[in-house]
Formats: sequence, C-alpha cells, structure tokens
Amino acid sequence: MGPSAWRRSKRDGGALDEPRKDVIRATDAEAIRLAKTLIRSARFGALAVLEPGTGSPLASRVGVATDIDGTPLILVSMLSAHTGAILADPRCSLLVGEPGKGDPLAHPRLTLVCRAVRLERGSNEHARAERRYLNRNPKAKLYAGLGDFSIFRLEPERASLNGGFGKAYLLERADLVATGAIVEELAAGEQSALDHMNADHLDAIALYASHFGGAERDGWIVTGFDADGMDLVSGDNVCRVFFPNPLQAARDLRPVLVDMAKAARSAN
Repeated sequence: MGPSAWRRSKRDGGALDEPRKDVIRATDAEAIRLAKTLIRSARFGALAVLEPGTGSPLASRVGVATDIDGTPLILVSMLSAHTGAILADPRCSLLVGEPGKGDPLAHPRLTLVCRAVRLERGSNEHARAERRYLNRNPKAKLYAGLGDFSIFRLEPERASLNGGFGKAYLLERADLVATGAIVEELAAGEQSALDHMNADHLDAIALYASHFGGAERDGWIVTGFDADGMDLVSGDNVCRVFFPNPLQAARDLRPVLVDMAKAARSAN
C-alpha cells in the first residue's frame, strides 16, 4: 500500500482527500506490536526490487534477520539478480508474515517500503549485523564469509500492515525502528548476555517461551535482545517475547529477565 493510500482522488476534478476511515484504521499500540512481531519473527521474506534496464518489478525470497534497532537485515550474493538491482536502485520493499492453516489471506502480513544500504566489511555496523544475522540463521555461516556475499540493512521508510480481513494500518519508520542511546548500549553487551543465558539459564528461557510466548516446544535458545524484548528459536520455530515495558538502559536487562522468570514460575 503506497503513498496513494494516504489520499484518494475525488471524482469531481481530481482533488485529494483523506482515505476512507473504514479502510485504514488508526495506528495504535496493538498494531505496532503486531508489526514488530512480524519483523522480529521473520525467517524469510519476499524482497521486491526494480530490475535494472527495464524497471520491471522483480520479487524473490531472501533470508531475514533484524538489527538490534529493528531494521531488517539480508545476506545476499552479488551474483543474485536482486542484489544487482538494489545496488543500481536502493528502493525496495519487503513482505513478511507466514500464513498458517486455512485461508492465507486471513493471516497477518507486513509490507515495508525500504531503501537498501550495503554494510562495508570491517565496519562496526557490519560486524554487529553479521553477528545478529548468524545468531538467527546459523546455517548461513557456510557462506557468510564468501567474498561475493554482502549484508544490507533495509532501512524502513513506511509500512503497510494487514492484520487480517478489515484490519489495515499505515505505519511510519518511527513506529518500527528504535533510536537513542539504548541501542548502542545493548549492542555492546548483547552477545555476552546471550552466551550466558544460553549456557546457564535454559530453564528460564523455556519459561519465557511457554508463559510469555505461548510456545509449546522444547529446546529454546535466545538469539537476540533489544529494547522491546527478545527473540527465541527452537529449530525452525521462532518465538517473540516482549518485555513488560521497554528497557530504558542496558543495565535494566538482567533485573527484567530475573523478574520475568520469577513471574513465570509463580504462575506455573
């Protein structure tokens, strides 16, 4: 849903007016949380680009992870048609959201309008993005280091959320991407926190998945922390768990995790 969705042409002369209220709902906290869940939970997405030379739309499937601020990350080969396309024209869109049983159109999905930014090898940004991508997609270690592979941040400009029939929302970048000192603070200690939790507190992680994420399977590990919550993975299964309140500082992570484990144990 592009910019034209914000306004529609009237029949009497082409003047612009606001979209019908029964089509686009007001963006609220619930819609924002659903959109963030779709992004953080995505294992893959449909990347749409503009084909060089023709300008024709070209869509392909790509593996997906997120940077700590919520920006989607992709790891792609320079030999792929979509990579050449975003190098020629960084405008692109990413569709995430997996259908379940029944009508696939009844399940939520999110389309992000983005600009692709290639991260330079050796930069701090690349090191962080690669670490987070491989935490989420460990099998990609087989080819991540090859010279023809690059990591791109897909910087969201706006997004269209379809939460199911009759549930359409328009979101801005600020609804999806975290900013402020908390981003760099968390990034600095994230991997050590992940290693500690996955080595010593698998019981607590299982509680986070079952009590807060509604998950049933065993074998969960944490693959990422951010200001809003954490990402858990068990094989090909993904579970997004939000903190009771967003973190204000990196030092808040440990006490929040302790309190959540206590709350889950008490409830069980």
